[in-house]
Amino acid sequence: MNRSKSTSDSEWQALLTSEQYQVCRRHGTEPAFSGAYWNTKTAGTYICLCCRQALFSSHAKFDSRSGWPSFWAPLETAAINEHTDRSLGMVRTEVSCENCGAHLGHVFPDGPPPSGLRYCINSLALDLQPEET
Repeated sequence: MNRSKSTSDSEWQALLTSEQYQVCRRHGTEPAFSGAYWNTKTAGTYICLCCRQALFSSHAKFDSRSGWPSFWAPLETAAINEHTDRSLGMVRTEVSCENCGAHLGHVFPDGPPPSGLRYCINSLALDLQPEET
């Protein structure tokens, strides 16, 4: 199945767990320090849970102390989209997968060098593909 922006809502509901669906398709957020990858040190590539597109490298991952996996840059800028998010009485920049539109998290201007950005991403939106050794 080609999982993309054309995949229907009912198909996503059948493919994802209720928690994954809430985060990826309904723009939810997992609780801080609850996700599988917030403290992971494994080397590899983080891919979109929904469509398998490569999104982030473990080499750009850092400990933001926020409770979510954080990266200072995506693998490719074209792999993600950024949108203004005015929900919850705040103005933030939402990050989504360019291929399938899955909500990934948000990006903030308080990250480390070299980018100064912090891509704060939900573990439920990712799958880690470990590097081969």
